[in-house]
Amino acid sequence: MKFLLLAIALVSLAAFSPGAAAPAAANAAPFALDPFTVTGTQPGDNIITPLLTLPRHASVSAQRIAETVNIVDTEDAVKYLPSLFLRKRNNGDTQAVMATRTWGVSSSARSLIYADGVPLTALIANNNNIGAPRWGLVAPAEIESIDVMYGPYSAAYAGNSMGAVVEITTRLPEKREGSVEHTRSWQSFSLYGTHDTYPMSQTSVTFGDRAGPLAAWISANTQDGHSQPLVYVTSTTFPAGTTGAFAETNKLGAAANILGAAGLLHTRMTNAKVKVTYDLTPALRASYSVGLWKNAADSTVDTYLRDTAGQPTFAGQAGFASSTYGLLQRHAAHSLALKTNTRGNWDFEAVATLYRMDRDQQRTPTTASATGTTFGTAGRVAVLGGTGWSTLDLKGVWRPGGQNGSHLITFGVHDDRYKLYNPTFNTSDWRAGGPYTSIATEGDGKTRTQALWAQDHWQAAQNVKLTFGARYEEWRAYDGLNVNGATTVAQPTVRKSGFSPKATFAWAIAPKWTLTTSVGQAYRFATAAELYQLVSTGATFTSPNPDLKPDNVLAAEVKIERTFARGRVRLSLFQDDVHDAIISQFQPLVAGSSTLFSYLSNVDHVRARGVEFFAEQRDAFVPGLELNASVTYLNARTLALSGQASATAIPGSSIGKRLPNIPDWRGTFVATYRLNPKWSFSAAGRYSGMLYTTLDNTDTHPNTYQGFAPWFVADLKANFKVNDRWSASLGADNVLNRKYFLFHPFSQRTFLANVKLNF
Repeated sequence: MKFLLLAIALVSLAAFSPGAAAPAAANAAPFALDPFTVTGTQPGDNIITPLLTLPRHASVSAQRIAETVNIVDTEDAVKYLPSLFLRKRNNGDTQAVMATRTWGVSSSARSLIYADGVPLTALIANNNNIGAPRWGLVAPAEIESIDVMYGPYSAAYAGNSMGAVVEITTRLPEKREGSVEHTRSWQSFSLYGTHDTYPMSQTSVTFGDRAGPLAAWISANTQDGHSQPLVYVTSTTFPAGTTGAFAETNKLGAAANILGAAGLLHTRMTNAKVKVTYDLTPALRASYSVGLWKNAADSTVDTYLRDTAGQPTFAGQAGFASSTYGLLQRHAAHSLALKTNTRGNWDFEAVATLYRMDRDQQRTPTTASATGTTFGTAGRVAVLGGTGWSTLDLKGVWRPGGQNGSHLITFGVHDDRYKLYNPTFNTSDWRAGGPYTSIATEGDGKTRTQALWAQDHWQAAQNVKLTFGARYEEWRAYDGLNVNGATTVAQPTVRKSGFSPKATFAWAIAPKWTLTTSVGQAYRFATAAELYQLVSTGATFTSPNPDLKPDNVLAAEVKIERTFARGRVRLSLFQDDVHDAIISQFQPLVAGSSTLFSYLSNVDHVRARGVEFFAEQRDAFVPGLELNASVTYLNARTLALSGQASATAIPGSSIGKRLPNIPDWRGTFVATYRLNPKWSFSAAGRYSGMLYTTLDNTDTHPNTYQGFAPWFVADLKANFKVNDRWSASLGADNVLNRKYFLFHPFSQRTFLANVKLNF
């Protein structure tokens, strides 16, 4: 597969016609490519966009998304962008975490995702669960474009940008418009003793209108979906008196026999959003949005075990109980913004957001029957209701020389507050969710970050641009509380601060050639969940660490880009040098157990070095054919660790080993052929190498449940535009039906059909 990635790169280069390059100029070319984009409106526009300072590496438009992506959920839109990986296990997944080129899964807080300046990233945690971005606050039909910056190279963003920053720009209506869209999918799944088809149905409605200075946008969707097994019940032995289990080992090579499928999720989600803007003056816009998300889900199990009479049985295995649950969630989000666009020397922006988990309750039994397939009445209820966060950003732009001046100075103030409230109660009736009898575990806590930042974009010469700035942050974690049975610990308040300088030098070294170098310091402070959250329900157990130091990263990148008449190529060399990296590890819950738990610790020194190649070309080989491809190689290693990689690891065994949760090779390609204005066809592929989840790289059996094997998937899509109102598409994800694990078993071949009416 590595040779295939290199071949993709060579084919991409070959797609560029030699005649496409312009002849060399005799003198220095003007600065043609602006790597830092401060968006705003152009004369004649009536849309005011956020004051961004984004050194853009990649972007995708709404048209491109519609042509190439089998889009069900908003997060699908980023899955073919270079070096990014979307951990989406099934359609309707509420835990779709994005991995970046230097940080993999379980790193949700090492990237930032925004929509029109409003954060979608849930910095309450840094994991694959409640840390997942709130993608549902944006409807797919709202997307105008998506831009991506890799690395912490802009002072406008917190140290969580060490992986990437994604900015989704949404559109507003200029006249009355709307749409009704219906999507269905069918996944055919076969693994171990499960052979079934899992359907999903989604209906979306949008409506927008403008009346002079007032514009409004309403979107709503409802989704009813069934997932493949997301987890399995395992045991080191075969339960006595039973048949039907599958012999298997876990990623460490220890016995983990498969007793049954679990995590068979049936989700019923409803999402609604209202966005209203009002132009108070031609240069001042106020906007308000409110979103409501509801989810009712049930996780069921399917035992493979049969007793001596041939009847299904749980055989008293606790895994069947912990993987069975009912989930009720109701979350609300608000944002309020004021933005100016004077086209003069000064512009300002203020954005305030509020996110609340008003209700979030997961009910689970504690025991499974020794005979038959029933559960005990007693159980546990995990509560997140009351968890939430608020943010405030004040930004400004000063153009001392006016619109055509050589300096553009941006600056801002940031404040965020995160609150985690996560008790797990014992209950006498888990199905009813009460009454509560006692507290089993509890993990509560709060964090607050305040920051000041400023940077100058300086056009130093006709073909040279220099951007330099800094960010100062003060962080505090407080009100930490941990309860485990009769033991209660009030965690001490901790404070940290960080000063993070940044600089980028961009030079148009020749016509159509640009060289850009960037360097940035960043601190990624621990989230409330990393510090305090205890999880005791479901198949995953976590242990927090209230003494975590922040990630301390010094990042650098050199990239060179060549543009052509109908395309471009780019080569990037990058490095992240990180001290005190916060890394999650897995170990057996008890000695000899096949159930693992995760714990967090600081690793003294790690380093990730890599190279990324990207190419795109329109009208490649034949008119109407568009190609783009990316190949990324990463060498990420542990350089120093004062402690041990785990309780059983040999001291020093992790030194020089690959970092957990990050593959060495990644690749994407997308080919789109536009037959005519009505028809387009797209084929895409994604590849990822194997990754380890332990510091000492002892998980050498990746192609199993809880392992992370290398994988390649291919997707297809065909679009048909009937007329200006009607359109339809057919597609297939994982058309080759590859079976692979990324801890969970991922979706197998899935067919999708979509029809849309615009009015």
